Amino acid sequence: MEKKVGAKVLPKKRENRGRRKGDKGHVGYVMCDNCGARVPEDKAVCVTRTYSPVDASLANELEKKGAIITRYPVTKCYCVNCAVHFGLIKIRAENERKSKTRLF
Repeated sequence: MEKKVGAKVLPKKRENRGRRKGDKGHVGYVMCDNCGARVPEDKAVCVTRTYSPVDASLANELEKKGAIITRYPVTKCYCVNCAVHFGLIKIRAENERKSKTRLF
């Protein structure tokens, strides 16, 4: 679907307009953990990784002796610019843009 402005017809670059909200209307905002930009929740790229407060080599030794080391999930949200910079998502060509493959 294309948007008409005056006599010009503007192309629709992405089918979902770069967001995951569908027809919700309004969503909240999150702060980018790298640059501090205010990004809509559905547009932000969020990555969850496990974090262990104990060093990896020390954790391996302790686990061999039977200790239980807890790992905490840490979720970080990035704006699109920072996600591209860190390599979390890639810039895709126009013909690949509308494909439904997972980005990360």
